Amino acid sequence: MKELVRSLLVLIAMSLLTGALYPLVVTGLAKAGFPRQAQGSLLMTGDTIIGSAIVGQNFSSLRYFRGRPSAIEKSYDAGNSGGSNFGPSNAKFLEEVGGRVETVRKDNGLERTASVPADLVLASASGLDPHISVEAATIQVKRVAKARGVPEPDVQVLVERFIEMPLFGFLGEKRINVLRLNLALDNIASQVNQSLTKGDEKR
Repeated sequence: MKELVRSLLVLIAMSLLTGALYPLVVTGLAKAGFPRQAQGSLLMTGDTIIGSAIVGQNFSSLRYFRGRPSAIEKSYDAGNSGGSNFGPSNAKFLEEVGGRVETVRKDNGLERTASVPADLVLASASGLDPHISVEAATIQVKRVAKARGVPEPDVQVLVERFIEMPLFGFLGEKRINVLRLNLALDNIASQVNQSLTKGDEKR
């Protein structure tokens, strides 16, 4: 009986320690030291949550930069992270990637034999990758500029402004957060429209 009581006390103590106290302490420290990240690195326009800087989104319009494909059933579903698990010789995998390559070439005005950045046609292991390479963004500049009716150099400058350097200067590659870049595009368009509206009012 004593052993049973002792075991129950240890169970209760460890449950409180690891199931309540530890999570509360870690969460408190995270919110104190990294408040934005602890809340999911949310990106907002005014009071509206647009998305998270660490979770990709599906952009299909020609007016937006497109991110890395997501292999999960509901694209970029943070509650269902994962990859396709297809091998490089799998027929379905080859068909899907081949279709993506043709789409990238067609939408961006590339030659039929032009090389395509791997991150525009290959899904990540998580299916949630929010970044693309600088090369992947650069080949989309012409399309986005044309669709929005803005000078191509202006869009290129915006792309360069959002380049994120490797962590600590050497871990990883240069990259661009697709959602942040697309939000900046919309903000510029909104500012231009407001300027045009004010100009019309003055006339």
